[in-house]
Amino acid sequence: MGVRKNAAKASPKKISTTLKYLFDMDGNGGSPFDHGRQVSESEEVLSIISYCTFVFTFINPNESPSQQDLKRLKLVQLLSIVKTWKIPPGDQILKPLMEMIAANLFRPLPPPSFCVTISDLLDDEDPTSSPSPQWSHLQLVYDILLRIVLNMDPKILKGYIDQPFLSNLLSLFQSEDPRECESLKNVYHKIYSRFTFHRAFMRKSMNDVFLRFAFETERHCGIADLLEIWGSIINGFTLPLKEEHKVFLMKVLIPLHRPKSMQVYHRQLTYCVSQFVQKEPALGGAVLRGILKYWPMSNCQKEVLFIRELEELVDNVDPEQYKKVAVPICTQITKCFNSWNSQVAERALYIWNNEAFVQMASQAIEEVFAVVIGGMEKNLSWHWSRSVRQLTENVKEMLVEMEPVLYAKCLQELEAKESADHHEEIKRQERWERIEMQAAKNQFLRSRSICVVSHS
Repeated sequence: MGVRKNAAKASPKKISTTLKYLFDMDGNGGSPFDHGRQVSESEEVLSIISYCTFVFTFINPNESPSQQDLKRLKLVQLLSIVKTWKIPPGDQILKPLMEMIAANLFRPLPPPSFCVTISDLLDDEDPTSSPSPQWSHLQLVYDILLRIVLNMDPKILKGYIDQPFLSNLLSLFQSEDPRECESLKNVYHKIYSRFTFHRAFMRKSMNDVFLRFAFETERHCGIADLLEIWGSIINGFTLPLKEEHKVFLMKVLIPLHRPKSMQVYHRQLTYCVSQFVQKEPALGGAVLRGILKYWPMSNCQKEVLFIRELEELVDNVDPEQYKKVAVPICTQITKCFNSWNSQVAERALYIWNNEAFVQMASQAIEEVFAVVIGGMEKNLSWHWSRSVRQLTENVKEMLVEMEPVLYAKCLQELEAKESADHHEEIKRQERWERIEMQAAKNQFLRSRSICVVSHS
């Protein structure tokens, strides 16, 4: 009987505690079964993250292909879980998740294996293409990171996506796998777009990469991708442009015309520069003079790119700048259509079909004609290419029609100058002949005196 009494006393207490627990759980919007399921799901996610933290190299013969496939399946599962998160996970999941992402992505990369000049590249050749064997895993890790960046509040991620994280991410642009660079570009751009408090640091970090590439190494696989990001950033600049952005244009973008491998990223570079000039046409004069400063001297393919970019910029430059840049630009174009490389010469002559270029030249017509007419006459007399001579004749007809009196005057001055130069050359040769004759006479007298002394 005593045992029954004790049991009867204990029973209400147990029921009361259980009911209170149930009411508490109901008040918190859940049930003990939901709580247990949440704990179980969290443990499952942590287990998946723990397994995915191990990095396979795909070149070690001791690694098991089945384990590599299992990791890929777990990454797919983890990506699916991240996509379905309606509320942000707590630190107990977010911390190991970001550590897993860092362990997989932030790895030592070999130095870029290419060092190309423009002449080494074919039209559709990508010098940076070198697929990574780890891509089957890396692709999913990038997708997970991108989903986290897009779906979660930057303030929550601020403690994880910090400056060291961004520096490590930026270093991955050295990867020679174009697929990784594409994914990396998307992630880095989305971070710049959403994490506004990191923008200044990210711009400075990218600028450091550009400057080191332009003036030190000339080796980097991700310059084109970084310039694509910058193209989007510049597109969002408001007017008037900040001084910081103008400095970036003149001190960073313009020097990127210097490296030999500029063809790899020239399209993206041209877009960035033209965006600045379109937003603030008054910058056009300084930009054009900056490009002339880095004009290639012995790289014909690069010269063709420069001429094309010059033509695009002239279309957007402020007409008030025309008079300042007309003479230096036309002087350089004249050197180009005098080039023995027919592609350079033809491209430089075609620029005269551009209305904006002709309008610019007309702002300093006397100085321009004095330079251009000499180059054209030289082409008509000496150039080996028939097509170049024909194009030169077409440009000459256009200029004669534009300013017949001035053209005739400049041609007379050119002929007079050539005649004077010819007479000066004749005088110079005569002086050298007299010097040589006197030297020969002195040598003869010296040898004769030596002979007389020896006989005596």
